Amino acid sequence: MKIYNTLTNKKEEFIPVEHGKVRMYVCGPTVYNYFHIGNARPLIFFDVVKKFFEYIGNEVTLVRNITDIDDKLINRSIEEKIPVVKIAEKYTKAFFDDCNALEINPADYHPRATEYINDMINLIKELEEKKFAYEVNGDVYFSVSNSVGYGKLSGKKLEDLQVGARIEANKQKKHPADFTLWKKAKPGEPKWASPWGEGRPGWHTECVVMSRKLLGDTFDIHGGGIDLVFPHHENEIAQAEASNNQKLANYWMHNGYLNIEGEKMSKSLNNFFTTRDVLKKYDAEAIRFFFLSKHYRSPIDFNENIIIESSQAVKNFYNTIKNADYLNIKDNGSEYTEVHLLHKNNFVTAMNDDFNTAKAISVLFDISKAYNKTKDKTFIHLLIELGNILGFFLELKDKLSNDLSDISGELIELLISYRNRFKKEKNWEMADTIRTDLKKMGITLKDTPERTDWNIEK
Repeated sequence: MKIYNTLTNKKEEFIPVEHGKVRMYVCGPTVYNYFHIGNARPLIFFDVVKKFFEYIGNEVTLVRNITDIDDKLINRSIEEKIPVVKIAEKYTKAFFDDCNALEINPADYHPRATEYINDMINLIKELEEKKFAYEVNGDVYFSVSNSVGYGKLSGKKLEDLQVGARIEANKQKKHPADFTLWKKAKPGEPKWASPWGEGRPGWHTECVVMSRKLLGDTFDIHGGGIDLVFPHHENEIAQAEASNNQKLANYWMHNGYLNIEGEKMSKSLNNFFTTRDVLKKYDAEAIRFFFLSKHYRSPIDFNENIIIESSQAVKNFYNTIKNADYLNIKDNGSEYTEVHLLHKNNFVTAMNDDFNTAKAISVLFDISKAYNKTKDKTFIHLLIELGNILGFFLELKDKLSNDLSDISGELIELLISYRNRFKKEKNWEMADTIRTDLKKMGITLKDTPERTDWNIEK
């Protein structure tokens, strides 16, 4: 297996710290809001990474943290007028609900930052003793100037790092890129006692502590979105190596950006979509197909046409399985022959090449075509077996026995298109009739300047 390592900017043979075991840490959510569709990409991708490692015989330990103390939570607490701990509870539950809706398996551990405060304080004390950290008026900063090799992950040079989009202005710092290890609490904020006064740990420190605590000083894979390379992951490496002079992780994996209709997702551009919003319109497998049909390191553009195409591709797989009368196939114990194994090997080869899910999906199409040509139902077993690794066909019996749900969604979209046409023709009576009749069926419509969203009331 070869993995592209962001640390070395090249594909490297994957050699685990311990043979047959894979230890992975993937940065999880800051639980102050519902996660957006861009956040779904690393969740889906690393879910597949774990599934594939297990498929080829490894024991995998995946850690995905929960950041439950941060400025964003405090600001949302003020906005919603409820305590920070309640904000964290609310959006942590929403996170797990949305992951479940996307058919993303839970990680083996979901550590919460507030459970490891004492360990974080101990790390900061150690860094201070080793002259990698300094305190100013109750705040503690990491000194990047004392860090050997700072910038090795992001490729940034210390002399070029000045105040900007990713570096905050702060006159207390010795260098603009020095980052916060401990933040002095303001009145009314959550706080913990420390040698530097009451406050809370910095985000970059949280992940170092939780990953090492659960996976060991050096583990196999650290993953996340490419936006985390700097400063977050760079600052994790700096702290870990300063404290014990050991690598934090051997392989750093980062997925590419998601754009919306060619532009960066932004609330100001009114193109900001939460995952739960998208799931109201599209099936989880269509969303998974959309992300996995492109290589994880490539940027990807989210638009209506592509997601519709993804939905249709998934339906085509289900049609093949349904046409094979899968629910009535009796497993006769038939083994894969050479022709079946050729497809299987193609799939595994694609995944072994830096998790090329796009090529792996093309193999699924090849298998589907092979069945349609030969009617050999062993191909259906193979299609399902390999599809499961990508998170497809996991609830196969339910989907096949209730395959009218997709048709119902298409009919709703068709009625909405008729309503929009009536509105353009100023036939308000017919437009209102469609809205009213859908409402009676428990389907609510919400008009926006760009589109009409619908939701089934429960």
